[in-house]
Amino acid sequence: MAVQTGCCSAAAAVLLLLAVAAAGTSVAGATYVRYKDPKQPIQARVADLLGRMTVAEKIGQMTQIERSNASSAVIEKYFVGSVLSGGGSVPSEKASAATWQEMITKMQKAALSTRLGIPIIYGADAVHGNNNAYNATIFPHNVGLGATRDPNLVKQIGRATALEARATGIPYTFAPCVAVCRDPRWGGCYESFSEDTKLVQQMTAAVIPGLQGDVSTTHPRGIPFVGGPKHVAGCAKHFVGDGGTRHGISANNTVLSFHDLMRIHMPPYYDAVIKGVASIMISYSSWNGVKMHENKYLITQILKERMHFRGFVITDWQAVDKLTTAPHKHYYHSIQETIHAGIDMVMVPFDYPEFVADLTAQVMRGSIKMDRINDAVTRILRVKFSMGLFENPFPDKTLTGQLGAKAHRELAREAVRKSLVLLKNGKGRKDGKPVLPLSKKAKKILVVGTHAHDLGLQCGGWTKSWQGQSGNGITGQGTTILEAIKSAVDKKTVIDYTEHPDKGSVSKNEDEYDYAVVVVGEHPYAATAGDNLNLTIPGPGPEVIRKVCELVKCVVVLVSGRPLVVEPYLDTMDALVAAWLPGTEGHGVADVLFGDHGFSGKLPRTWVRSVDQLPMNYGDKLYDPLFPFGFGLTTKPTDRS
Repeated sequence: MAVQTGCCSAAAAVLLLLAVAAAGTSVAGATYVRYKDPKQPIQARVADLLGRMTVAEKIGQMTQIERSNASSAVIEKYFVGSVLSGGGSVPSEKASAATWQEMITKMQKAALSTRLGIPIIYGADAVHGNNNAYNATIFPHNVGLGATRDPNLVKQIGRATALEARATGIPYTFAPCVAVCRDPRWGGCYESFSEDTKLVQQMTAAVIPGLQGDVSTTHPRGIPFVGGPKHVAGCAKHFVGDGGTRHGISANNTVLSFHDLMRIHMPPYYDAVIKGVASIMISYSSWNGVKMHENKYLITQILKERMHFRGFVITDWQAVDKLTTAPHKHYYHSIQETIHAGIDMVMVPFDYPEFVADLTAQVMRGSIKMDRINDAVTRILRVKFSMGLFENPFPDKTLTGQLGAKAHRELAREAVRKSLVLLKNGKGRKDGKPVLPLSKKAKKILVVGTHAHDLGLQCGGWTKSWQGQSGNGITGQGTTILEAIKSAVDKKTVIDYTEHPDKGSVSKNEDEYDYAVVVVGEHPYAATAGDNLNLTIPGPGPEVIRKVCELVKCVVVLVSGRPLVVEPYLDTMDALVAAWLPGTEGHGVADVLFGDHGFSGKLPRTWVRSVDQLPMNYGDKLYDPLFPFGFGLTTKPTDRS
């Protein structure tokens, strides 16, 4: 009996050791938690952590709330997995990088104080630089980057954007937009690199490694990759067909065969998945009448299963509410539809108590299966471990100087230069030569137009706020086109500037002006508010063009997020430059106008004569644009003094 007792005691001791080890505690009392061990494979860490989580903790990971709600108490109570800044949502007016970091650190401490200590992932729309942050470098919007035809430049911009986001403590950006915009009437068209799928693919394959870091050739396809604490998790958006809606109306219906959807709009997502993109955001739009946020076939069967995407899928802002024509009606059912479709994280962003309660109730009742919840949380945790958030949850104070860094501004200036597309360079009325490049030693010049001296208009939407705004104080640093012209020309050159010129005054002095630079264009907008069915140059642009260009040799610089109808004024202009939405570095415009660098940009999209031709895209059988896709006159650098 003693021997048997001893054997039983030994067996019991072994079982006890196994039980203790499984609980994460050694006999000596030192704790070992597998998911906290960075030497363990990510898959093992995810499985270990998932096995420890309650339903409440899992649903918390699937919940993304807006910064303004994210008190420590809320984060702790709801086990919040993610926080975001909506467009224009900042810690304080003109908040410094340090202030951003302090805010995110406080939130992170709250998350880490919970039972399992799962860090939050903080996201923001850094779509042309860290555009919510004061003093950030604002790069040209994607339509301008498409005009550069320079993937290496775009990769560098992704890298700089990642550093400026990290400077403010933000490790996750809702970028890039990989839409293939097929109709410029869409207000989000400037977020698209091009109407051409192949060009969008090239830029997608460049910008994601810029943001997230380079994946190795042996990296498993579809597994998210973020190359350390100086990179950020990216988000390819908006899946799928957002750029193909009827009449270019935001969140409208994309009517296409499956073949054409896969041929035109899906390829950039293949590139994003191959490059290890961390997340993919779903579009508000529908495909053949089915809203994308409830399209299980495309989200689960195509994206997750066929394309092997292993990151997480996130909704757009309040997208669950918008599944119904009357927003938030049948919210309970809308939650079920989106989660069943394959959504992993919901950008709530305000009604989180209701969202959590409704999702919890459906899980408890079995109407949403635990397997679906576990899949969602597994994907979210996989990204967090891939980012190194468990090892480095807090912002890096040494990176604050990266916000608006000089090197990034020089990079943005280069991007502006390469993005400008010269559409017309007709012979001047007096000297018989092309107008561009302009002389720096002119005696007297005229600069006019609403967009000549306004950084807000120069940057466009998604700058400081969602829709953008006018004014020179909104971005902090930056150079307007007027300021850049003043810096470029000879000190003896007299510059007359006015937003709204008086024709009589121009006529009186027309013989004194060597030339005029007319800078007009669109006012800032984002999708929906920016949908435009006529695409005319907004007033007073046409009037300014006529007043000045009928009297003085003129260069028109058009600041816009898309091609506008210019044919009625084209004969009046001596030269026309498409400047897109260049951002804060106006020096890049002057660099090319005055010949320090040549024009090299090519149209990333077709420039139609009138909206009656839309939709018209490169490759269409009927194709008679004003300027075709890929058009762009070139000039050589010159010392035209």
